[in-house]
Amino acid sequence: MTNKKVAVIGGGAAGFFAALSVKEHHPNHEVLLFEKTSKVLSKVKVSGGGRCNVTNSCSDIPVLCDAYPRGGKKLRSLFHQFNTTDTVKWFENKGVALKTEKDGRIFPVSNNSQTIIDCLVSEMVGLNVNLKLGQNIEKIETEGEQWNLFFKDMPSLLFDSVIIATGGSPKLKGFDWLHKLGHTIIEPLPSLFTFNMPKEPIKELMGVVVEQARVKIKDTKIQTEGPLLITHWGMSGPAILKASAFGARELSQRNYKFEILINWVDETNTEFLFEELQKFSQENPQKRIGNLKPFLIPNRLWEFLLEKIKIPTDRKWNEVGKKKFRQLSTLLTQDQYSVSGKTTFKEEFVTCGGISLNEINLKTMQSKLHSNLYFAGEIIDVDAITGGYNFQAAWSGGFVAGKLDH
Repeated sequence: MTNKKVAVIGGGAAGFFAALSVKEHHPNHEVLLFEKTSKVLSKVKVSGGGRCNVTNSCSDIPVLCDAYPRGGKKLRSLFHQFNTTDTVKWFENKGVALKTEKDGRIFPVSNNSQTIIDCLVSEMVGLNVNLKLGQNIEKIETEGEQWNLFFKDMPSLLFDSVIIATGGSPKLKGFDWLHKLGHTIIEPLPSLFTFNMPKEPIKELMGVVVEQARVKIKDTKIQTEGPLLITHWGMSGPAILKASAFGARELSQRNYKFEILINWVDETNTEFLFEELQKFSQENPQKRIGNLKPFLIPNRLWEFLLEKIKIPTDRKWNEVGKKKFRQLSTLLTQDQYSVSGKTTFKEEFVTCGGISLNEINLKTMQSKLHSNLYFAGEIIDVDAITGGYNFQAAWSGGFVAGKLDH
């Protein structure tokens, strides 16, 4: 195969991995990596609170696909070529020690995202990828069988293949230069955000964590579960972030005003709960209801819920009647709150939307409209829940695009 000139646009996780993949698969190709800012891998730096959640331990591909509200089953062919197990092997072969936390998230043992950055940069230097910082590409055009890249402050350059990995853009305008190539752009919207509850007094419990809650967005099919965190503006934590990802488009249409139902005890059978409360009352008749509880929920939340249905916390268990137990069992499983607004993580901003998946061959990541044009990372309409899945899509997409298959 003749030596070719390849441009990779975007110095984030997907761009870096794509550039390295080109050199691994085609050692003689000349690869130039363009980044418009003065820094590379800035999202890798801040992700996971500066620890970098590299990937997830889920290795079952159909289950892995379920973590992507946009993408889903369509990503199977991508993950069959490079999945979470391959990511772990890749970094470990390069000398990065990784560890798996109990929730399945994988981090470097160093607990420092710089470890991942140093590894990628060192690979780039070793494989002779030419990094160009501060280069803003204004437009891209075909010229015969090649691609012409036009820059803000330097002459245009010709390339045989181009991989675009510029990440998500919060505004549609950010995709104009790709729209001009004829690609359909799915409108970008925030995908991972926390729920604001300005009118809800539960905010006073900020800092309280429930390890296993269930969240249902009322009048939708969206239901999630996992840890839930009460914050000074509302609710956050994996269960809420998952709901925000799966509800990204629907919640935007509602202008982020909706009702949610929380199940605090991970048990849906209210009759069973009612019986448990009665049994507990018979076993602990003289104990105060505020001091002793039958469920593993934080004390402050327990007291808050009792107050909500007007059960005094100093009342003894045998003084609470069946009617209140009925109310309590319903409240524990269907506690309703009004959401009005969202808060997004600025550093870890994730969008849904981007290049339509219908216009990309997901076996090769090549554009269906233009040959020798590839996409990887958040520029395409793929996004995931938290847990290392967004980076996995970047590694997988970059690796496959870098093969430059047709």
